[in-house]
Amino acid sequence: MAGWTDRDIPDQHGRTVLVTGANSGLGLRSAEALARAGATVILACRDQAKAAAARDAVAAVATGDEPWCVPLDLADLSSVRDAASTLGARLDHLDVLMNNAGVMAIPLRRTADGFEAQFGTNHLGHFALTGLVLPLLLAAPAPRVVTTSSQAHRAGRMRWHDPHWRTGYRKWLAYGQSKLANLLFTFELDRRAREAGTNLLAVAAHPGYAATHLQAVGPELAGHRLQARMMQLVNRVVAQSDTQGAWPQLYAATMGDVEGGAYYGPGGPFEVRGHPKRTRPMASARDPRDAARLWELSERETGVIYDWSPARSERSG
Repeated sequence: MAGWTDRDIPDQHGRTVLVTGANSGLGLRSAEALARAGATVILACRDQAKAAAARDAVAAVATGDEPWCVPLDLADLSSVRDAASTLGARLDHLDVLMNNAGVMAIPLRRTADGFEAQFGTNHLGHFALTGLVLPLLLAAPAPRVVTTSSQAHRAGRMRWHDPHWRTGYRKWLAYGQSKLANLLFTFELDRRAREAGTNLLAVAAHPGYAATHLQAVGPELAGHRLQARMMQLVNRVVAQSDTQGAWPQLYAATMGDVEGGAYYGPGGPFEVRGHPKRTRPMASARDPRDAARLWELSERETGVIYDWSPARSERSG
């Protein structure tokens, strides 16, 4: 793994990958790298004008089939269901689902379904999408679900009494909760995949501190233009590139030594930058009781129940 970059991705011809939030940042860089390696890449994006531009950028480097777009707004469960329906009509299998999209430290907002926007977008939207495309994943020979978390999960606590912040909203704590939820979901998904006897691997990754537009969105939404410009300046001085930030999730999505339930991040000091390595989340992210509790909450909130009935094969390894 030492010195690994996106140029070390093995041949992906014949594999189909869905990347959420693929119009910019880590998602776009992941889509480009996968298409360059031969994968058929599907860009799942909310803004269709940006999606079209991103599709052109990915097509310019693709060595396999042409990439295509599917409309997806993770903050609206009806959009999630529509996207899953479109995918089901066009695909017979899905090799990799990259749950990459997200929002960070934004002012208090509600999704179309009344969820706190960070928990609703970063976790519940991806929980619903994964469950709805599960039959396509189980139809693939070696499917993977790769979910993007963050070092911010270390500041996260599950607010079981008020996960949607009806009172006392704190934007960074809400972000931390959503990123902790990404990890609890990943590890519970992997456990359930094993229990069902499938070959599906659920893996998580984080980008360290990567320069994307994500850092400026919160200040922009709050109308803090100076703060947004300061974040952009900090990105230029401190952060690694979005290309480098995508390396851990690309490793998790493509490499043969990846194990279910693994977590990847940058290998440099404090996991801020560097080549990917396997890393450890905080202990609470692997709490099986919290993982099961979150799964039950997510089923209630989204109405999505995972159907493992297509499971046919023993899990490899």
